[in-house]
Amino acid sequence: MDSKNVKSFLTKNNVDWLELQFTDFFGSLRQVLVPADELNEKTMKTGFAKLDGSSIVGFADIQDSDMVLMPIPESLTMLPWAQGVARVLNKIYYKAGSERFERDPRNVAERAQGYLSGKGYSSFFAPESEFFLFDGLELDIDNPASGIGYKIKSSEAPASGSISSIPYKGGYYPVTPLDKTYSTRLKIVNTLKNNFDFKIEATHHEVATAGQAEINYRYSEMLDAADRFQTLKFVARNIAKGDNMLALFMPKPFVGDNGSGMHTNFSIWNESQEKNLMYDARDKYSELSQLGRYAVGGLMEHARALSAIVSPSTNSYKRLVPGYEAPVYIAWSKSNRSAAIRIPTYHRGQEATKRIEYRPPDPLANPYLSFSALLLAALDGIEKKREPGDPIDENIYHLSKQKRNELGVKELPGDLNTALDELESDNQFLRKAFPVSVIDTYLGLKRAEAKKIGSYPNPIEFSVYGSI
Repeated sequence: MDSKNVKSFLTKNNVDWLELQFTDFFGSLRQVLVPADELNEKTMKTGFAKLDGSSIVGFADIQDSDMVLMPIPESLTMLPWAQGVARVLNKIYYKAGSERFERDPRNVAERAQGYLSGKGYSSFFAPESEFFLFDGLELDIDNPASGIGYKIKSSEAPASGSISSIPYKGGYYPVTPLDKTYSTRLKIVNTLKNNFDFKIEATHHEVATAGQAEINYRYSEMLDAADRFQTLKFVARNIAKGDNMLALFMPKPFVGDNGSGMHTNFSIWNESQEKNLMYDARDKYSELSQLGRYAVGGLMEHARALSAIVSPSTNSYKRLVPGYEAPVYIAWSKSNRSAAIRIPTYHRGQEATKRIEYRPPDPLANPYLSFSALLLAALDGIEKKREPGDPIDENIYHLSKQKRNELGVKELPGDLNTALDELESDNQFLRKAFPVSVIDTYLGLKRAEAKKIGSYPNPIEFSVYGSI
């Protein structure tokens, strides 16, 4: 969209205000509100001098903090819930707009996509977006910082003897009236489709009892897919609030039921996007090409280090436990959801749909960093011709430890600190797109986060230790 079209858009839609949106280091969407007439031919070239980088954790020091927000005109969209307000996504520039700010997460994704293109490839990504829709979170105490706990209200919580609620762990694909989040999900996908140009492929209630949702949108190039994931979270939260609900993307809000993942599907094509390089009709197992096998090998080689980026919170590792369709074991298979890597095989002979599904990510992951890391791990496998070994088609959760050892099955890290240790010792493959300052800053901030959260009392500790 050029400056003439931007001006026409603003006039046609009676835009008064513009949200300049950008993503911070941890993956949260941020915004600065400016008068809409400030978006003009000049600011489209020079950007908006509106960002104090020292106020964003992980960005800049106070003595050198002036940053510029550079709008991405293609992302200019009206906000349906705010009259006269449009939003536009932004890149971040440093030093009076003269150079790209290297710790901007979107910059990492741009570098990764550039590296991919330099190898003569292109890629498509499609995350499966899972989250919870709750009536709200009600704290049990006045001071949530004490860590004593909270309780979750949900209109779907099963009541004793009730036939109008979803049974425990029976949330997958119910119809109304059992599915009490149906209308809110429908509003979310309609808003994404009609206002944000999403091609929605499916939405449904997920497995967890209390209001777990999934929305799938059509694959696109990596940068666009990451932009869209940020947009989906933004839209879901705003629509849910309008329905007096809370859209929660924390992977494991309570024990004993399934958590929310962000299974990431991606494929690698030739640069002209005419041929899916992961597809081979001659492969009888899963129609996965040799290049695709090498990509799987790269993901398996770096899976433990990837955990620090794709499963980035202490809460992430409460999801990654056996028994809830969450991956724990570093293995691959064509249809096996107990493996970290799945090669979907719903139909044979469909080149366009052949892809890798990497299952460990969750929706707290920064999509720009996590998609880039997965892509770089796969490319490392391709460049070094890493064989993934034999696929495992058994339920790995049911295999004995001895059997897993015989098959060479390793485990993902069990906590954030272990994952950070793995990333610290295995990050060379990321440096094609991740500046060293991004890796070092990420490690430092996440270690501090893990230490802080680990120092708080946990609600279960009161139950276990309170009477001793």
